[in-house]
Amino acid sequence: MRTSFACLAKPILHGYFRSSCSWRVRIAFALKGIEYDQVPVNLVKDGGQQLSDQYKVLNPMKQVPAVQIDGITLCQSLAVIQYIEETRPGPRLLPTDPKKRAQVRMVSDLISSGIQPLQNLSVLQKIGAEKVQWAQHFITRGFEALEPMLKETAGTYCVGDEISMADICLVPQVYNADRFKVDISPFPTIKRLNQTLMEIEAFKVSHPSCQPDSPPDLHT
Repeated sequence: MRTSFACLAKPILHGYFRSSCSWRVRIAFALKGIEYDQVPVNLVKDGGQQLSDQYKVLNPMKQVPAVQIDGITLCQSLAVIQYIEETRPGPRLLPTDPKKRAQVRMVSDLISSGIQPLQNLSVLQKIGAEKVQWAQHFITRGFEALEPMLKETAGTYCVGDEISMADICLVPQVYNADRFKVDISPFPTIKRLNQTLMEIEAFKVSHPSCQPDSPPDLHT
């Protein structure tokens, strides 16, 4: 049974406009129709505001996002998404069918564990001058695995014909691929799905260019 949390304070998202993980949470909130407040955490300014002692209390990994919700703090994007799936009404983000649910988690984990961390800011800062080539290599390697997987699972969206957590993970990763100038033409399923999803309002309003902390030249 899903519990009503309508009487509780709005969730607070501590995030960064361009962070893939923060964007996943924004998409999920938008799909579920959940109002929330944002507290920007600039990953570059002041040497990285996520490294402060104050922020470390919220997220010991010193990463974004951190989400304060229902009296607890969650600091992994998929944990946040699954929590609101289990506690809030609205469109389902995980299918009821166990096979499809497993496929959604498989796609989500491939992206969130197998691709995104390898081109995360903290990793690229350690790589230095070769960071673009590094990011391109690991995004391409990940997409080479993801493309045949999605060919098997996709309908209109990543798994069948309902938007799920897998779609929430896909769109920010394709955005990162574009940032690092990865050619996605060899991945037609990924390209098609991303184009379809970016026509949906929840993905538009949560886009990095629409966030309060995005630079003015990115605003749309």
